[in-house]
Amino acid sequence: MKNCRFLLLLSILMTAFTGFSQEKNTGKSDTYYSVGEEVEVSNILSTYQMQERYEGLTPGDTLNVTFKGNVASVCKNKGCWMKVALEDGREVMVKFKDYAFFVPKDIENKEVIMEGKAYVTEISVEDRRHYAEDAGKSAAEVKAINEPEITLSFLADGVKIKK
Repeated sequence: MKNCRFLLLLSILMTAFTGFSQEKNTGKSDTYYSVGEEVEVSNILSTYQMQERYEGLTPGDTLNVTFKGNVASVCKNKGCWMKVALEDGREVMVKFKDYAFFVPKDIENKEVIMEGKAYVTEISVEDRRHYAEDAGKSAAEVKAINEPEITLSFLADGVKIKK
């Protein structure tokens, strides 16, 4: 009888601990809310680790990752893109899979966790000007853009935004 009680107590404790552990590891808490697909919050790369991964990419390469960073800027028209800062001062241009979701337009400086594909691409002058307009840059700043740019890019399946 004592063994049965002990096993029951042990089972209850293990169930409670497992539930707590899963909540902590998956990021399912009240501190984040999600847009897009649910992000599996495991093996999260830091911005430093992410910039190291980008160093090894060339145009045409892709890398499936989950990483955490702070939003440097966001599209002021729709929230259809955002830029996330890396440790070295560069920014990652983040777009959203199938244009199926957007992020709030007021999330600058907030922490996000994103899951998706990292890649590098060349952004045309026309697209760079469009993004500058979306970001609220002045007409003079937009006009000053006159050459394409190699850009660190990310196509997010889902995003968790810290409240």
